[in-house]
Amino acid sequence: MLNISHNSVNKQVELSHFRSGRMVLKNGYHKRFNQFLLAFAITGILTLFLPWTQNITAKGLVTTLKPDQRPQTIQSQIPGRIEEWHVREGDFVKKGDTILRISEIKSDYFDNQLVERTNDQIKAKSSSALAYQEKVQALQRQINALLNEKRLKLQQVDNKLIQSKLKVKSDSIATEAALTNVDIAQRRYDRTVTLQSEGLKAVKDVEEKRLKLQETQAKLISQQNKYIASKNEVINAEIELSRVSTEFANKISKAQSDMFTAQSSQYNTRVEVTKLENSYTNYKKRNDLLFITAPQDGYITRAIKGGIGETFKEGDQIVSIMPANYELAVETFVEPINLPLIHIGEKVRVQFDGWPAIVFSGWPNASYGTYGAKIVAIDNFISDNGKYRILLAPDDKDNEWPKAIRVGSGARTIALLNDVPIWFELWRQLNGFPPNYYQPGFGGKKVSKK
Repeated sequence: MLNISHNSVNKQVELSHFRSGRMVLKNGYHKRFNQFLLAFAITGILTLFLPWTQNITAKGLVTTLKPDQRPQTIQSQIPGRIEEWHVREGDFVKKGDTILRISEIKSDYFDNQLVERTNDQIKAKSSSALAYQEKVQALQRQINALLNEKRLKLQQVDNKLIQSKLKVKSDSIATEAALTNVDIAQRRYDRTVTLQSEGLKAVKDVEEKRLKLQETQAKLISQQNKYIASKNEVINAEIELSRVSTEFANKISKAQSDMFTAQSSQYNTRVEVTKLENSYTNYKKRNDLLFITAPQDGYITRAIKGGIGETFKEGDQIVSIMPANYELAVETFVEPINLPLIHIGEKVRVQFDGWPAIVFSGWPNASYGTYGAKIVAIDNFISDNGKYRILLAPDDKDNEWPKAIRVGSGARTIALLNDVPIWFELWRQLNGFPPNYYQPGFGGKKVSKK
């Protein structure tokens, strides 16, 4: 029946006489099966030439577009003890609303009037600084008065010195005149003595000339004494000038020393006032920190520290809050081999967990339940999972994302790449080749680089 030998049975035996032979030979189902195989083969060949969109699939999570819109925890800047809660989990709070009140646990801040007493110390120190300032001004006025008095006194002594010098000059001229008179009197006396010895003059004339000579000599001695006294007056004036300069220099130096001491005390007091003002501001700010407030509008999701009387350190997480207003985004991770194929601004399809979807990764137009997104950020460093993080934002030109999506839910992303025939994609997958490398071109077209 199979006709696999040269001794064919159908040539010797008429198979149509048998019932099974009639059932096989007279029915044409094998012809229809052959036709089906032929049609299937043609359809399969044609399908291999249909367009297929290359893509990169990855898993991700729903997050927010801006960092300040993501869930956050509230910490305390100071250590404390929980005294009173003003909210409960699930409550909506506005920015500045009090979440809980705490109390101090450090002994340095137990005083309830610490701020007021520090303010009193500031006032006292400020008054002390003002008193030092007044003292500095008084000493400055004293110094100015001494300088003025010194100037006048030096002028007085200087004038006296000038007068003494002029008197010395006058006495010097008078002394020279007295010497001249003595010489004249001496010559007259000598002539009178000579004439008297010759008998031409009387003894009386000689005695008059001797008396005149003695008077001029006495006047010379008197004038020399005046001249020496005048020179002593010049020396005394110079000594007085030096004494006045030294005296007023000592007085001014002492006043300046007192003024500098007062200024130093004033500056030290100002430093203490500044430190006290700094402490006052810190204490006042610390009192404000005893009330932990909401940094922005949002919902209290979980109280990390609970109860009353529980203590904590600075920086410890106390409560978590979810911002009320946020822009959704999806963070996904791609393999390093696919990173060169990803560019900012490219289109991505997203499937969210919990939303039914029919996905044809190679035919995005035929998919149902996926939403459009675009790439807005690509990390330049690898993540801990060995992949690169990609941030996706909603595509404004596509359908709006579901309102019920919550931050942290899962998502599956499909990055759309180049359009290739199905046979090429099968050949690439069988050989383990990466998708066609391309870069975005002008006008939204993709430039392929095989």
